Amino acid sequence: MNAATRPIPSKPSLVRTEDVQANSAGEDRSIGDIIRQIKNLTDAQVQEVIDFQRTHGVRFGEAAVSLGLATDADIVFALSQQFHYPYAPESRRTLSPELVVANQPFSKQAEAFRAVRSQLMMRAFSPNEPKRALAVVSPNRGDGKTFFAANLGIVMSQLGGRTLVVDADMRSPRMHQMFGLPNSSGLSGILSGRQEDNVIFQAPDLPSLFIMPVGVTPPNPLELIERAAFRLLMGELLRKFDHVIVDSPAIETGMDATVIAAKCGAGLILARKDYGPLATLQSLVKNLTESRTQVAGVVLNEY
Repeated sequence: MNAATRPIPSKPSLVRTEDVQANSAGEDRSIGDIIRQIKNLTDAQVQEVIDFQRTHGVRFGEAAVSLGLATDADIVFALSQQFHYPYAPESRRTLSPELVVANQPFSKQAEAFRAVRSQLMMRAFSPNEPKRALAVVSPNRGDGKTFFAANLGIVMSQLGGRTLVVDADMRSPRMHQMFGLPNSSGLSGILSGRQEDNVIFQAPDLPSLFIMPVGVTPPNPLELIERAAFRLLMGELLRKFDHVIVDSPAIETGMDATVIAAKCGAGLILARKDYGPLATLQSLVKNLTESRTQVAGVVLNEY
């Protein structure tokens, strides 16, 4: 039986899920250990810092800064690791500049994402609500949906639990590019019944965040999403992760996003300010409501 005619399994399985570890907490590490790792300090340099520390009665971080072996930004990053608030260190910021929460964690934009997260924790992710995946949907291409879903995934992962961002935009996938990950296998392979390795990747420098790319772009994205396998997959992922965020195609490209949101159980609508007709946005809200999707809110993207 070839891949084209292989039946869809009754319960899709994720390959190598043992790689998805609950490493968000990890072992507590000293500031010194963290600085030594991110700055690649030699044993001689570490001893120099320790000698300075003992002589002057200061902390390891202060000693390293005084000796020019670390910067204030390095100390802030080390503290963030101790308090389990992961973001990309300044010395290794190779992620896409669109990932503002990872690259500029104390910026106004990052604070805006944290504000959205707080609202979602009281609504879609409330302990009083059934556990659901959250689909990010938008009326038009160019609304900033993938940018929003990626950064929302980062701020959710900074709460300490494991967060998965699923790229379900099988028309123009971009999530793998933002995180610098391969895209040879992923969601499309699972939904078509193929057994694929490495469908979930840990995001670089963000230990609590995982990404499932699209994989091979299929010719029939809507048909794949409409299969029962997608709902079963969401249920399996919700058992393995604390939060699941799902990126979807813009509504103007087809009905994919409406179906995705319905099978996720909850949808967050993103619209771009002064872009696209209001009637399209109103129609999207109406369609999600009629499909019994919990509408977590509407976010206006100003850029």
